[in-house]
Amino acid sequence: MDLSYVKKLIKLLADSDVDEIEIEEEGKKIRLVKHVQAPATLMQSTPALQMPVYASPAQLAAAPAPVYAAPADAPPATQTSQKKLHEIKSPIVGTFYKAPAPDAAPFVEIGSTIQPGTVLCIVEAMKLMNEIESDVSGKIVQVMPQNGQAVEYGQVLFLVELA
Repeated sequence: MDLSYVKKLIKLLADSDVDEIEIEEEGKKIRLVKHVQAPATLMQSTPALQMPVYASPAQLAAAPAPVYAAPADAPPATQTSQKKLHEIKSPIVGTFYKAPAPDAAPFVEIGSTIQPGTVLCIVEAMKLMNEIESDVSGKIVQVMPQNGQAVEYGQVLFLVELA
């Protein structure tokens, strides 16, 4: 597929009432999706599902900072809620795994102290196991996805209280 063909598909999608186009030719696949969403919401979540909602760059710039609600079984808020939290995001689309093997201990858990380079999890993409490392020092305060859950590029995986 050449760039002019892709541009024509984008224009076709933009000018139509269709929200999604998916085409496969000669083993190459392209999927274009048009989302029309309220600008204030960047991430919607329910107890069992986190689903990204895509926004335009202007909407992202004007959006408020994300607010995180503690899970129902979390201990009461302490000084941690007043400290600066750092988001560690997925650099790729794939499947989130807390441990190197199903019967192994997790790389980190809530309360674990981490340093830059500490392996936090694995994100499997196309049968490749990609170790996700910390870029900061601190303490894990929340693990966002469930083990085995699909994650998107840029999705928050961990909240870290900076040291």
